[in-house]
Amino acid sequence: MKSAMQFSLQRCINVIYSCVQFVFMYALWSNYAFAGSLTLNEALMLASNSSPQLAVSMRERDAVQGVRTQAELRPNPSVSTSIQDTRSENRQTFLQLNQEVELGNKRQVRMDAADALYNKANLELELKKAELHANTVAAFFEVLVAQEKLNLTKTSVDIAEAALSASAKRVLAGKSSPVEETKSKIAASSARVDLAQANTQFMNAQKKLTALWGSTLITFEAVEGNVTFVPEFTSLPDLVAKLEQSPAVKLAKSEIASRSALTKIEQSKATPNIILSAGVVNNQELGGINQALLGFSMPIPIFDRNQGNLQEAVSREYKAQDELALLQNQLETQLATHYEQLIATKSMAKTYETEILPGAQSAFDAATKGFQAGKFDFLDVLDAQRTLFQAKNQYIQALLNAHQAVAEIERILGDVVDHSPHRIQQ
Repeated sequence: MKSAMQFSLQRCINVIYSCVQFVFMYALWSNYAFAGSLTLNEALMLASNSSPQLAVSMRERDAVQGVRTQAELRPNPSVSTSIQDTRSENRQTFLQLNQEVELGNKRQVRMDAADALYNKANLELELKKAELHANTVAAFFEVLVAQEKLNLTKTSVDIAEAALSASAKRVLAGKSSPVEETKSKIAASSARVDLAQANTQFMNAQKKLTALWGSTLITFEAVEGNVTFVPEFTSLPDLVAKLEQSPAVKLAKSEIASRSALTKIEQSKATPNIILSAGVVNNQELGGINQALLGFSMPIPIFDRNQGNLQEAVSREYKAQDELALLQNQLETQLATHYEQLIATKSMAKTYETEILPGAQSAFDAATKGFQAGKFDFLDVLDAQRTLFQAKNQYIQALLNAHQAVAEIERILGDVVDHSPHRIQQ
């Protein structure tokens, strides 16, 4: 009855705790939802505080802490008893305490290996944080670019609707043929279809971002940022020099350290442990006197010297060293690729910003005024509009590619750049 009451009380406590946690998280998300917009720093904070991915890594680190605790413990003593001869007048009763004594510095190398594994778990957590940071930055700018494209598409719809109204008036006044009005209707319908697609892409990008902090609900209406600012980096050789301190390389080095510690454990097992025994024997044949009993035992390492496990441990240590060299080569190649992509996309964005977009905007403005004055056909307006919005879309896409390259560089090197809003600089 008492245990049932304790179970019910514990269950009530768990339910209350879950409710409080839910209310807290809902209040946190609601603040951002009602705030209307989300900044990059807020997105990074939410992801850092509520990411399921980080929670998994933290649980693994807690588990390795248990390994550290266990590694410090010494072997338990054991007690044994036996009776020789069932006849009371000849009976000998043995009572013995046994204690295993570890030799070969086993406990210390075991503790060192546990520390190396804990350090590795910490570095795995740091790697996950770097990956989460990069994923959040990339997802945030996907939302920002999708938002820019959505606003651009809304502007396109407004222009198409205005052109349709102007065409209808010109047809009504007899200044244009009904064909122009039909083309205007088609252009307006196409713009509305593009608007629906852009809205879907924006919502999908929002879901991708909120999933990083474990939410299935879109908790913000918009994001706030400057898509035209792309962080600056030093030269490629300077970035390559930072690879030694990158989360992935540090983790690979910790793998070598842990493998080395495990190798020492296998080496220590070649030295057998001894068992010391102390006890007493009650001998009825000698009038029931008690006699001291001392013992010592040790396996003779003739056949099994743990040579197979030691060979495996040494090979895995060499494997970890080879994996580090391979990883460094791969990361350097990836870093160079993303750096060149960043330079190329920034140059492309600059070309669009300074040359292509001003020319496309000027052509569109001239075509619109000429159409309103009756100097141009509506087809000229459609061509100018299509050219302008394609250029703007390509410009925004180039900026997104640049931000994605920045995120990939941060994935490799860690959080190494400032995302403060400024203009693009060469």
